[in-house]
Amino acid sequence: MYIKFFSKNELTLLAAMAILVPLAGEVKFYPFNEVYRVSFGPPALFLFLLGLRKVPAILCGTLAGVSVLAFRILLDAVFLEPFDWLVSIHANLPSFVYYFAYALVFFLLKIHQFNQRPWVIGLLGIVTEFAAGMSELFFERLLFEELTTIDAVHKIFIFAVFRSFFVVGLFSTLKYHESKLKETEIQKRNEHMIMVVSNLYEETILLKKTLQFAEKVTKQSYNLYKDLHEIKEGQRDFSLEGIPQQALRIAGEVHEIKKDNQRILSGLSKLITEESLLDYIDIDSLFSIIVRTNKKYAELLGKKIEFVFSISGTHPDYHAYTFTSIVNNLVSNSVEAINETGKIELLAEQNQDWLTIRVKDTGPGIPSQYKDVIFKPGFTLKFDSTGKSSTGIGLTYVKEVVEMHDGNVLLNNSEDGKGAAFTVHLPMAKITRKE
Repeated sequence: MYIKFFSKNELTLLAAMAILVPLAGEVKFYPFNEVYRVSFGPPALFLFLLGLRKVPAILCGTLAGVSVLAFRILLDAVFLEPFDWLVSIHANLPSFVYYFAYALVFFLLKIHQFNQRPWVIGLLGIVTEFAAGMSELFFERLLFEELTTIDAVHKIFIFAVFRSFFVVGLFSTLKYHESKLKETEIQKRNEHMIMVVSNLYEETILLKKTLQFAEKVTKQSYNLYKDLHEIKEGQRDFSLEGIPQQALRIAGEVHEIKKDNQRILSGLSKLITEESLLDYIDIDSLFSIIVRTNKKYAELLGKKIEFVFSISGTHPDYHAYTFTSIVNNLVSNSVEAINETGKIELLAEQNQDWLTIRVKDTGPGIPSQYKDVIFKPGFTLKFDSTGKSSTGIGLTYVKEVVEMHDGNVLLNNSEDGKGAAFTVHLPMAKITRKE
């Protein structure tokens, strides 16, 4: 009943528990006599119970108890002569009771909530071990009709203390190792951020220089304009003296700006390439981000728009910046196109080596005569209440980014003849993490 709700990692741990707990139970020693043994099966179960936080503890205890019982019956079948199934089950059944009681007490004491307090786990572990040991002892006495002695109870308590603090020591070591790994990871991220900021700082220095040059060029261009305007208006005699030199200086400054911009572009491109390894996200999260962002945009524009997205096929993580820059532009275009109320549908489909993204809206649509120019720079069909047009570069940018990744974007007619529908095809290899 529970299996379908477990992750692959949890199922792997359950399988490991079913194998390792019986094996650990056979690693034992006898500190007092041949009757009382100390095995490592319970500590192994304790560690698995601490690790499997989302799996019911009673289920873990039942599985561990059954696997221990089955393993010991198998050993009897191999090594005992003659072998009797009923006798073997009868002899090993207390072990099942022990592991089941162990998990039950673990669950009742809610030990999971003390994961950050090892000393509390140690004390509660003693209670768990002792309760499970007493359950096994009473079951044995009931099964074999023997009397329970104070000495037996005393030894069970000693075993509980020993094994509990053995587990706590091992658990604390694992937690310490985990914390050191997290600390190392945080340190790496901090160092990475320092390098990013440092690289950005270098680019800002070049950018400031470029802005200074741009301001200088603007002044020189304006001075040249004044000179030419005065000549045109007859305010001064026509003369080319100084004008060629002014034009040459302007050309030189513009060339310097161009070189600086090339250096800035190179630096930022390298930075984005290095960062891209950290920025791959699952498609559900990407769609959720885009929908949330555009819902706020629609509310800002005073529009009531319903957003729906669907996903088909098996999708790896996609490069977040590339995916969102393409889809978000298309969706925001749809938000702007819809008058007051409407609906925007997003679809992602993975088919072999290609990702297909479809964005459909219920806006006024795009007339067929504009289909060939809709991606041209500056072309727009959107105007605000004052009659001012939009920039008309959104779809141009989408087309440029898509084609840069060896894909294509198409304007399709909606099946019902209402609204616009854009379809983007992208090669999977261009937008997924390189192995």
